[in-house]
Amino acid sequence: MRFGAAVLRSYESRFSVEEVVLHEGPAEGEVLVRIAGCGMCRTDLAVRRSAGRSPLPAVLGHEGAGIVVETGGPGTGLSVGDHVVLSFDSCGRCRNCLGAAPAYCDDFAALNLFGGRKENAARFTDAAGGELAPRWFGQSSFAEYAMVPARNAVRVDRALPIELLGPLGCGFLTGAGAVFNSFGAGPGDTLAVLGAGAVGLAAVMAATAVGAVAVAVDRFPERLALAERFGAIPLRAGSSADLPDRIRRLTGGGARFALDTTASAQLINDALRSLRPTGQLGLVARLHTALPLEPGTLDRGRRISHICEGDAVPGLLIPRLTGLWQAGRFPFDQLIRTYPLAAVNEAERDCEAGRVVKPVLVPEGWGR
Repeated sequence: MRFGAAVLRSYESRFSVEEVVLHEGPAEGEVLVRIAGCGMCRTDLAVRRSAGRSPLPAVLGHEGAGIVVETGGPGTGLSVGDHVVLSFDSCGRCRNCLGAAPAYCDDFAALNLFGGRKENAARFTDAAGGELAPRWFGQSSFAEYAMVPARNAVRVDRALPIELLGPLGCGFLTGAGAVFNSFGAGPGDTLAVLGAGAVGLAAVMAATAVGAVAVAVDRFPERLALAERFGAIPLRAGSSADLPDRIRRLTGGGARFALDTTASAQLINDALRSLRPTGQLGLVARLHTALPLEPGTLDRGRRISHICEGDAVPGLLIPRLTGLWQAGRFPFDQLIRTYPLAAVNEAERDCEAGRVVKPVLVPEGWGR
């Protein structure tokens, strides 16, 4: 079958929206999904800085959602017509997958970041027959259709606005999962969120939903206004010298948890200094340089760890998030701006410039 997709051909080039070809139907354990919408995540854009490790040309996109149009047999557990949110890929066989920690799958990097599953790789080509990377994050959903392992497709209520749900599979899942799963935050807990982008604002919404007190730190007033709307105490990032003191004052002596989404070494140290004894800092952004920790930042039981995909089992967390949205307690849709798939380069520019929190690409003809 032939359909439109946004192809990235080099690390420096713009996306080109062109015809691609899928030469075979779903194999056992796979489903073919018509994409209703796909969020653009900074992980997609980070491919440009991957030093050649993420293979190109490729169709990116890993926050897809849509409707199942074909299945690879009854073993998928899905049926034609099911509405699904797509999340990250995992092997399902390693110790971590079997232990309900698929984000720490032994093959996570290979399956998600470095080209995907190699089985039937040659079936996905451009219109001239040139091979494309097999599958980005189990999806390659900057496209009208995506062939995905059923393992990373989560069935959702058909009454939900499926074209907006894709970011629940990664960005919003990461922020909310950090609060629910990694921290286990509850009523009365305090949380400092460094960076009020898609992940940080999802963490703020999740904290509010469980009765925790969140302090959101950012340098952009419009992002802080959003955080305040979702229940956080806004804190403008100014001079780093007094940021920990300000957070400690606002949290009654120090935050119990902190989440850094910035990968800024200075802000990470500030976050550690803002914690109360035995407090926990979670990092979600990938560090690109060594992280120097200042003396005293890990004193008194404070600890730091990396959080991948919100420590989530997507099949459990995504329904929880949609349920909270239906109850008016996780208004993620207020962070979304939709763009036609053909406007993928405009969406990237707006994302990089901070003009939009979460772009969602909608293929032409969706809804007709």
